[in-house]
Amino acid sequence: TIYSFWTYSKVLLPESASAHGPAYDTLLWISFAVILFAQTITQAVLHIFAYQYRGINNRKAYFFTHDNKLEFIWTIIPVIVLAVLIIYGLFTWTDIMSFDEDDDPMVVELYAYQFDWRARYGGLDNTLGEANVRLIEGLNQLGVDVSDPNAQDDKVVTELHLPVGKKVLFKMRAQDVLHSAYMPHFRAQMNCVPGMITQFAYTPNITTKDMRLEEDIIAKVKNINEIRTAKNIELIAKGEEALEMYDFEFLLLCNKICGSNHFNMQMNIIVETEEEFNTWISE
Repeated sequence: TIYSFWTYSKVLLPESASAHGPAYDTLLWISFAVILFAQTITQAVLHIFAYQYRGINNRKAYFFTHDNKLEFIWTIIPVIVLAVLIIYGLFTWTDIMSFDEDDDPMVVELYAYQFDWRARYGGLDNTLGEANVRLIEGLNQLGVDVSDPNAQDDKVVTELHLPVGKKVLFKMRAQDVLHSAYMPHFRAQMNCVPGMITQFAYTPNITTKDMRLEEDIIAKVKNINEIRTAKNIELIAKGEEALEMYDFEFLLLCNKICGSNHFNMQMNIIVETEEEFNTWISE
């Protein structure tokens, strides 16, 4: 386990890009530490006992049915540790999921369908119009009720833009099967369930441009592009199309196996300054 952390830590997520991320990461690393400690003790005891009480000629094993004291110890310790972790996790989850309406979050709908995403902004009034899958027809992919006054200024997009430092409340819907809106860099995930609206809120705290300047991200991009460059030499030699060079983007992914093209269900997330966002949304 220690070797795996040492060798493969480069594939772990970089520093969080949302305000609640550090609390989430702290909980994760505490869980890792508890697991590693318990694993070290139990594996050590397992191997020591296996050697200490190995079969030796003329040595007879002692058999006993149970030991109440031993049973109590190895039951109560995991109960206490798990209770602490679960209660700590519940407090962390409550802090992440609760938000004050006075924060005036920007409301964005994330709409999932096989096999793509759409995002819908509430316009100047920051209020999404009503929608229903029965209204899906032609260009109206999301089933927006165009007779609803709140829907008149809604904007549907294929790339998600977010202003840095602004709390965003995501309202999530699914058209066909269970999907899961997963934004790993923001430590955010919530199921998108057909027939109901789920939600998740967070505040992005670093722009895409600034994230690209982080040392971990620079190293990751360089590593991926070295792999792609080597692959492109093979592809070009075969007369096939070369792979594009990679540049870091925040991503919205589907984290439910929702069908044959599930792997390709993703949307870029651009975090930018409020001025840049306002320019983009107005265009």
